[in-house]
Parts: sequence; C-alpha cells; structure tokens
Amino acid sequence: MFDEAKYNNKMLKTYDVFNQELGSLRTGRANTNMLDIVKVDVYGQKMPINQLGSVTTPEPRTINIQVWDLNNVNLIDSAIKKSELGLNPQIEGQLIRLPIPDLSEERRSEMKKIIKSMGEKCKVSIRNIRREANDELKKLLKDKSISEDDVKKKEKVIQDYTDNQVKIIDERVISKENEIMTI
Repeated sequence: MFDEAKYNNKMLKTYDVFNQELGSLRTGRANTNMLDIVKVDVYGQKMPINQLGSVTTPEPRTINIQVWDLNNVNLIDSAIKKSELGLNPQIEGQLIRLPIPDLSEERRSEMKKIIKSMGEKCKVSIRNIRREANDELKKLLKDKSISEDDVKKKEKVIQDYTDNQVKIIDERVISKENEIMTI
C-alpha cells in the first residue's frame, strides 16, 4: 500500500536539515548554531563541537568554547579554520574564543549566493523525494495493486506536498537573505 505521509515526512526532514544549515551561517552576530556544521575528527569519529566542550555566547560578537579535554583544543581549532565560517579562533588554555567580525558587503553577497545554493540543493532533494514517490506509484500500478485514478490522486497529493515545501524553502531563503543584508 502507498503511504503518502512517509514522503511528506521525508520532505519535512529535508527542510529541517536545510533550516539547520541556514542557522549555522554566520550573519554578523554570535550564534552557537554556527558551529553545528563543524565536525571534529576525534576518538576515531567525527563529532560536533558541542559534544567536546561547552559552547556559549558571552557577548553579541563572541563565541566561547570551553573544551573539556585539553588534547582536543588543537583539533577543534583546526576544524574551525578548515570550515567555511571564516572565523579565526584564539586559544587560551582550554578556552577557545571566536570573535565574530562584521560582514563586509562582499561577504554579504557571497552569503546570499551560498543561501541560494543551499535552497536549490534542498529543492532538488524535495523533487527527488517526489520522483521516488511517483516511481513507487508506477510500480504499484504495474503490479495492479492500485488503480489509475488512485495513482492520479496520489500523484496530485505528492505534487501538492512538493509545491508547498518548495514555497516554504523559497520564503526561508528570502528571509535569510534579508536578515544578512540588514545586519
């Protein structure tokens, strides 16, 4: 039996991942979510920074990372430098300070392109989920488990989910671009 809710949930999860990635972008204000995309290679696996230390924002333009294990300080430092965040960590023992510089006009334009690109990738993923759903419907029709009328109805439902998600993604992209241009 065809479960359209399964595909709707996949689309919602895809949007959640996109939203999380957007939250990690540097917008000129310190935000602990910025570090969510940075993974540190420790203990034989890639781990998020918040599992290796306490991440706080003591000031609007500073992020502090109080690293729990002194051995991980340099690993976290290099992971941050390798990331696309453009941050320059300052190490004081087990404390890593990340000053957040103002965004230049050039960097803001760059960020807009990155946001658009992230939005497009998300929309492609949503469309791939739609294609996957439609392929399942065609297979069910071929197996004669579902009628042509049901296929048409379910394809329309899946298309509606897709259109709705694409619209939400476009709105989120515009909202994030405006946020970057006004800060």
